[in-house]
Amino acid sequence: MKEKKELQFTPSIWRNGRFRRMFAAHTAASFGDWFDAIAIQVLVAYRWEADPMMIALIPVVMALPGLLLGSIAGTLADRVHKARLMIVCDAAIALLTLAILVVPGPVWLLPLLGLRAAAGVFQMPSQQGLTRTVVANDDLFRATSLNGLVNQASKVAGPLLGAMTLTVLSPQACIILNALLRLCSGLLLWPLRGIGPALVSADQQAVAAGQQGKSAAHTAPKADEAKMREEHVRASRFFNQWREGWAFLWRSRMLLHTLIFGLFGLIAILMIDYQFPTLLRVLAPGNESLLGWLVSAIGAGAVGCMLVLNRLNRISAGWGLGGGYVLVGGAIAALGWAQPGTGLPVLLMIGAVLGVGNGLYIITQNYILQAKTPADMVGRVFGIQSTVIGAIMVVSPLAGGVLIRIAGAGTAFVWIGMTVGILGLAGLLLQSVIWRESLADSSLTTEQNADLA
Repeated sequence: MKEKKELQFTPSIWRNGRFRRMFAAHTAASFGDWFDAIAIQVLVAYRWEADPMMIALIPVVMALPGLLLGSIAGTLADRVHKARLMIVCDAAIALLTLAILVVPGPVWLLPLLGLRAAAGVFQMPSQQGLTRTVVANDDLFRATSLNGLVNQASKVAGPLLGAMTLTVLSPQACIILNALLRLCSGLLLWPLRGIGPALVSADQQAVAAGQQGKSAAHTAPKADEAKMREEHVRASRFFNQWREGWAFLWRSRMLLHTLIFGLFGLIAILMIDYQFPTLLRVLAPGNESLLGWLVSAIGAGAVGCMLVLNRLNRISAGWGLGGGYVLVGGAIAALGWAQPGTGLPVLLMIGAVLGVGNGLYIITQNYILQAKTPADMVGRVFGIQSTVIGAIMVVSPLAGGVLIRIAGAGTAFVWIGMTVGILGLAGLLLQSVIWRESLADSSLTTEQNADLA
C-alpha cells in the first residue's frame, strides 16, 4: 500500500522525496560534467593546440564504450539495484576524473576519457529506469522535462562558472570540481540504494532453487552443481532479456521511427559537435572564454524552451523532433556563415536558437522513449539508444575532422547545418506518416494508473 501511494499522481512532483534526491544528484553530476567539458576542450584546443583530427578522436573514444556496452548496460540496469549501480559509477567517474590531472597531453588523455565514458554508459539507463520506477505515469512528462532542464541549465551556469574558474585559476581546478560534484551525486543517491530491480522474480526463483538443491544435498559436489545451474539460468535470462529489448523496439512503430529519425540527424550533428573550438579559433583567435559564452547561450535557449514545455505538459512528435532539427540546423549553418569579427551578441543569439531546437528535440525524444515503453523495458530501450549513438559517434566525428581539413570549419558547419535543417523540415511535413500516434496529452486513464500502482 505504501508503494502505491508513492506512485500516485501528486499536484507537485516535488512531494516525491525519491525524485527530489535523484534530481539533486543529477544536478550535481550535470554541472560537474560541464565544468569538466569546458576545461578539457580548452586544454586540447587552446593549450595543447591540437588539430581537428585529434579533437575528433575525443568523442570517438568516449563513444566506443556506448557502442560496445550500451545494450548490456541497459539489460543490467533492468536487473540490479539501479541506485547502487549509479553510486558505483559516480565513484568510478570521480576517480578517473582526478587521474586526468596527471596526463601530459591528448594522447594520454584519450584512454582515461574512454574508461570514464564506460562508467557513464552504465549510469544513464539506470537513471532512466529508476525515474520510471519512482515517478507515477502522470508525473513522467514533468520528470523528463525537469531532468532535461537540468542538463540544459548546466550548460548555462556550468560554462560560465567554468570560464570564471579558468580566468582565476586553471583547467585543473575545473576538473577537481567535477570530481567533487560526482562524489556529492553518489552521496545523495545513497539512501535510494534499497530500491530493488524491476526484474528480480526469475533470478530469485533461480537462487532459491539453487539453495534448495544445496540444502538437500549436504555435499560439496551437489552444491557446486546447483551453483552452476543457477549461473546458467542467470546467463540465459540475461540474454533473453537483451533479445526481448530489441524485439520490443522492432515491434513498436513509434519508438523505432523516433530512433531512426534521430540517427540520421545525429550522423550530421556529431560531425561538428566537438569542433566548436576549431571554428571559434577562426572567429576569435585566442579568446578562450568565447566557448563558454556560446555554450551558455545554447543552454539558456534550451532552458527557456524546456520551461515552456514543462508548463504545457504536452508536445507533438512532429513539432518536437522535426521542429527541433530545423532550429538546430539553421543555427549551425548560421555559425558557419559568421565571419571573424562577428559581434558577441550575434553569436549568442545564434547559440540561443540552437539551444531552443536542442531542448525541443531532447525532451520530445526522451518522453517518447519513456512513455511508450513499459517500466521493465526502459533500461533496455535506453541502452539500445546508447548503442546506436555510440556507433554513430565512432564514425561521424572522424568524418567531420576530415571534412573540416578539406573544406574548412566554416564551410563544414554550413553544409552540416543545411543537412540537419532539411531533415527537420521533412519531419514536419511528413509527421502524420512518420509518427501516427499522438503525444498531445501525457495523461493516462484510471485503469492505467491502477496497473502502475
